[in-house]
Amino acid sequence: MADLESNLLQTLNAQETIADSGELAKTLGVDHMVLVGTIRSLQASEMIVAEDIDHFRYALTEESQSYLTAGSPEAQVFDAVGPNGITMAELKAAVPGEAGDVGFKQAMQGKWLALDKSGGGEPRVVRKVESIEDRTQALLADVAAGRELAQSDAENLAKKRKLIKPEQWKTYKLTKGPKFALERKKPATDLTFDMVAKGTWRTQEFKEYNFNAMGQPPAGGHLHPLLKVRTQFRKIFTQMGFEEMPTNQYVESSFWNFDALFQPQQHPARDAHDTFFLTKPAATPSDRGVPGDYLQRVQSVHESGGYGSLGYGYSWKLADAEKNLLRTHTTAVSSRMLYKLANQPGGFKPAKYFSIDRVFRNEQVDRTHLAEFHQVEGLVCDRGLTLGDLIGVLNQFFSRLGLKKLRFKPAYNPYTEPSMEIFSYSEQLGKWMEVGNSGMFRPEMLRPMGLPEDVNVIAWGLSLERPTMILYGIDNIRDLFGHRVSLSMVRKNPLCRLGL
Repeated sequence: MADLESNLLQTLNAQETIADSGELAKTLGVDHMVLVGTIRSLQASEMIVAEDIDHFRYALTEESQSYLTAGSPEAQVFDAVGPNGITMAELKAAVPGEAGDVGFKQAMQGKWLALDKSGGGEPRVVRKVESIEDRTQALLADVAAGRELAQSDAENLAKKRKLIKPEQWKTYKLTKGPKFALERKKPATDLTFDMVAKGTWRTQEFKEYNFNAMGQPPAGGHLHPLLKVRTQFRKIFTQMGFEEMPTNQYVESSFWNFDALFQPQQHPARDAHDTFFLTKPAATPSDRGVPGDYLQRVQSVHESGGYGSLGYGYSWKLADAEKNLLRTHTTAVSSRMLYKLANQPGGFKPAKYFSIDRVFRNEQVDRTHLAEFHQVEGLVCDRGLTLGDLIGVLNQFFSRLGLKKLRFKPAYNPYTEPSMEIFSYSEQLGKWMEVGNSGMFRPEMLRPMGLPEDVNVIAWGLSLERPTMILYGIDNIRDLFGHRVSLSMVRKNPLCRLGL
């Protein structure tokens, strides 16, 4: 370290200016970060002055490096299809794994391929064009060669396809400081016995004491905006007579998250592209927490229907229902609570429940979406409830949030019928905007649980992040929740009152 410091000072003395510390590190044969430590130390002693030089480039990810030779996933899929076309099963065997799935999707979007269903049997994947230009592979080759990409191409490869990653680093321009010297003399921090005995204290440089410096003030805690808004939601629910459900179980089985809600096993939401499935433990045996007779009723209503329904007409698989996942909605908690309510000692009693907690979905992270966010959910379970009761409760609930103008639009959910999207008019933005979703739970979900025929459940849900962003003027959800959150924002955000 002493030799490195000496070499740096001697080089600076000879050249007056060192244009780039990165080049100096290569010349001296040392790691740049080691040199940075020496620069910081000399800078603190005012022996040198360092000016930042910012560097940026894109680099290939581990996945994309293989595409330089094999071609992009879409090109691999196009080559595998061939002039005569193949079935989906043959395509997955030819291009297995994620490369096949991504490649097929990209090739379809690029209108290179099409699905031919005219044969009457299994659909075949056929070519729509005779030849293609693998532009993705060419762009990856440009990145590997250090050439710059157009902004739109770089954003597509980095943010959407995750094939390249940004790399940023700093180097420094170095000049002489006010106390420059070829050798550093470290100032003493204390007057020692030897200095007094030998008289060296007369020529010794001492570090200055700052007698006016204050001690480090103790840091107090601060509430995050999401916690403040969540507290207001809790107050509104409890004032309306709702009871909070236990939501501390982030890991759920697919049975409670999907099957108990009458969501078919082939539904796109159950695909790995939308849901985080666990690998260890990958499954929970059905005999742990799910009564056998209830399991049979759920299987029956999926396969052959009942309670006025035809079902889905497919072969329900227990293995799919046992898969573990990070819950995609707090409705998984609602399904457990409703089953418990239907089978409690003394029979059914009306109830009003709510929950506010985290859910997880395998979504592309952008300004308005996160893979981990909060869901607010409310439900009422009672005899003879109708759609009019749902609309009345929604008007009462949202008016307490300060949203008094509501509209409803018919929608579809696998486990509610009828279903409605909820819109509210924003005086601040001057337009109608979607604020939540709602509906009445289907009999195919409720009756297998054991709830009486005349009992209905009305429910609604919304995110916690969207109203918080509107209240606090935040236009990027990543500035509200996640590693990019500013601690200054957490310390200085104002009180929250939701129309109370």
